[in-house]
Amino acid sequence: MSELLLIVALLALGPVLLAEGLLARYELMVYALGRRAPAATLPPEMPFARGADPARPPDAYLVYLDGIGKRRFTDTRDGGQLVKAILAGAPELRVLGQIQPYSPLADPLAGRPVWDWLRRHIGITLFLHNVMQTFVAADRRYRPLYNRAVGAQIADQLRLAGYDPASGIPIVLLSYSGGAQVATGAVEELFNQLRAPLWLITLGGFHNGANDLTHALHLYQLTSANDQIERMGTRLFAQRWRLWRTSAWNRALAAGKITVERLDPATHVGPQSYISPTARLADGRSYLDRTTETVIEIVRRDCTQKTR
Repeated sequence: MSELLLIVALLALGPVLLAEGLLARYELMVYALGRRAPAATLPPEMPFARGADPARPPDAYLVYLDGIGKRRFTDTRDGGQLVKAILAGAPELRVLGQIQPYSPLADPLAGRPVWDWLRRHIGITLFLHNVMQTFVAADRRYRPLYNRAVGAQIADQLRLAGYDPASGIPIVLLSYSGGAQVATGAVEELFNQLRAPLWLITLGGFHNGANDLTHALHLYQLTSANDQIERMGTRLFAQRWRLWRTSAWNRALAAGKITVERLDPATHVGPQSYISPTARLADGRSYLDRTTETVIEIVRRDCTQKTR
């Protein structure tokens, strides 16, 4: 019976998946042809960065790349909680959360009439669209262009937030779930444009391990044994396998550029997720508290101290 239900579900989703596969490539093709420039402006009420006083150089710029639920300039509910907690715990940082990881044109899905209609009537469409964009970003045929597009988007937003390429202030890319594919891909373009010290922190990172991390000073992999989605990525993508020693990911491992931080027993999503404000550790802290403290500790201990 379960096999029959699976077959029925796949048949029902087949046309949707096909349509999403085509739509996910559409924006990238428009970008490649130069028919539309990526959007750089934000809603009038939204600052380019929050946190430290813009009149004074911050200790670091932290760019948050949200998971596949991202559909507007503001963060998802869980991502928003994490960003707010980081801002409260590390006021010396300037934090950007408006990046659109799943849009080469920096164009949020929310506000587009077709997507608003689909969200109301076929809610899974948004989820599938951003999932498909993650796979487009991982596809070797599209990956260089996708990386360049989103890397340029991040660089533009950092400049608008006051980043001075001559300052040497570190940039930290904090990514959740599929945002890790985009974060690792943005490294080369960001370095080419800003020549900044770049650090990466992935939280339950889902990525293919193919992006070159040569210009990243270090990557911190926050993970848990109960995170089935991240583990799926390590099995799905051959370049994450230890046997592929020459892959970008394994070269970074061999160079000592990757540090694993355990956040057991958190899960990827749900009431026990990394960003849960209700799930509690034995010491009384919430999972959100622990994740926030871990991120801030890494930034203060390594990213800012080692670049001074």
